[in-house]
Amino acid sequence: MRSQFVTNFQHCQVVTATDSHDVAEALAGSAVAARLAASAQVIGPAKSSYWWHDEVVVAEEWRITFRTTFVRYRQLEQHIRDRHNYELPGIVCVPFIAGYEPYLQWLTTQTSQR
Repeated sequence: MRSQFVTNFQHCQVVTATDSHDVAEALAGSAVAARLAASAQVIGPAKSSYWWHDEVVVAEEWRITFRTTFVRYRQLEQHIRDRHNYELPGIVCVPFIAGYEPYLQWLTTQTSQR
């Protein structure tokens, strides 16, 4: 049996991280205020290790998880890129393949353009 990719999802989580608690809080708050995300969580600090400019960096970071619709993803990505303090922020979109229907309806309502 072949694996299939879900390509018609409606809801997702968008995740990024930053080394500044203030930037994390600002990203979370501004995205929700703009209705680009129905909610956002700031979690941290956490220790991160990654390659940057040919060396391993160990840093303290705060992760921001946004819950949104796929329709709003590109606008949310641009919002994050415009306000992020990293030269190359990691921004990933993870689809919801299932979820509690009343919550998903709330998520859709909260991210609809008004």
